[in-house]
Amino acid sequence: MSMDVLSTTQLYQKFQECTSVSTDTRRITPDCLFVALKGDSFDGNQFATQALASGARYALIDDVAVLEQSQPADSNRLLLVKDSLTVLQDLARHHRQTFTFPVIGLTGSNGKTTTKELIAAVLSKKYRTYATVGNLNNHIGVPLTLLAIRSDSPGVDSPTEPYEMAVVEMGANHQKEIELLCSIAQPTHGLITNVGKAHLEGFGGIEGVRKGKGELFDYLIQNGRTAFINSRDKTLTAMYRERLKTYRPDEQTGEVVFYPAVTSDEQPIELLQESPVVTYRATLGETITTHLPGQYNFENMLAALAIGDYFGVTSVEANRAVADYNPTNNRSQVVIKGTNTVLLDAYNANPSSMAAAVRQFATMSAKRKAVILGDMYELGPESEAEHAALGKLIADGRFDLVILAGKDMKYALTSLPKAYYFPDKFSLHNWLMDNPMTDTHVLVKGSRGMSLESVVPFI
Repeated sequence: MSMDVLSTTQLYQKFQECTSVSTDTRRITPDCLFVALKGDSFDGNQFATQALASGARYALIDDVAVLEQSQPADSNRLLLVKDSLTVLQDLARHHRQTFTFPVIGLTGSNGKTTTKELIAAVLSKKYRTYATVGNLNNHIGVPLTLLAIRSDSPGVDSPTEPYEMAVVEMGANHQKEIELLCSIAQPTHGLITNVGKAHLEGFGGIEGVRKGKGELFDYLIQNGRTAFINSRDKTLTAMYRERLKTYRPDEQTGEVVFYPAVTSDEQPIELLQESPVVTYRATLGETITTHLPGQYNFENMLAALAIGDYFGVTSVEANRAVADYNPTNNRSQVVIKGTNTVLLDAYNANPSSMAAAVRQFATMSAKRKAVILGDMYELGPESEAEHAALGKLIADGRFDLVILAGKDMKYALTSLPKAYYFPDKFSLHNWLMDNPMTDTHVLVKGSRGMSLESVVPFI
């Protein structure tokens, strides 16, 4: 039984024998590589031999006791390393070196996943494109995303065609995290959707958010890569120009593509309608109707169209991709429930995204409008003030019915004397069953931990 710690090169050879990578024993596929990670309340090392029994080819562990206590038949399949998470990241970094195609990295306070999906849809019209699945966008998810980008998996009779493009979403809730993710994903192109009030607790306030998200610009400039910047966003434009000043003029600082921009034979893309879904006039004059509501989603579409144009996707194909994209992940979904229309945006929420959604909903034409809003998480000491400010914004919207849920939403009640407030979802569900709505447009939004999509069956 060997106690030697394997090198990254040796581990990469083992990885190439595997079909996929998993960190969850509930998702073991034949001949995968299981990576045992540790958290505050779990230790994947305890499930390593179970993963092997379930079909994993190898299990990556960082607890020598697991190896010492293993059966002889398992010992050669248990790969001992000093730290499983660091090695997972190193493996992904090593694998990234084999890519010969563009890797587009994107981050931002709001709209990351929707923008990622739109970019992938547009690029897929011309290229074999791999995009982050779901929101595997953190220090674990980004390595898993990169390690999934392969066409050489063993056991495949006819290997798939190699990928030609990758879109990698990068999320962060504290400074230096985007810097780490860039060192792993090494994007050749990058986009920041926006900078807003998200994860204020971890970033240490809005300036911390700006600095943390800006780490993507730092990477792109320092490595001579291409940045896509929404020219209508003064914050992003200023962030990029501030960074340019910190580098020597003779240094390679990379290309910057400001959008929206049009050529002489085209016209600007014009937003015609933002509710119930975005309709816009494209550069060739055609009217495009989408499945997404709101000005904020129009900005996400402009990013996807700009990147598609940069990589040579035709305008017709790009607009078709945007028009056809229909979310199914609790993000900006339009759900019809009897005579009610539900705008389901329950995947996440922060002060910036909540304000955008509430303002957009307030402008919508509807016979009757109701909002069901849940707590915004990770705001730290700013939580009371931000929920109170949201209360004022809701009051300005003059909605027919206001329903709030969660422990911090009570701070919004000061401005909303007629609102219904429920500290928990059980009582909220009961109230909705006892008070059915008809002919109502309903906005449902809250942080992921609230899981407010659970209210939809009761509307």
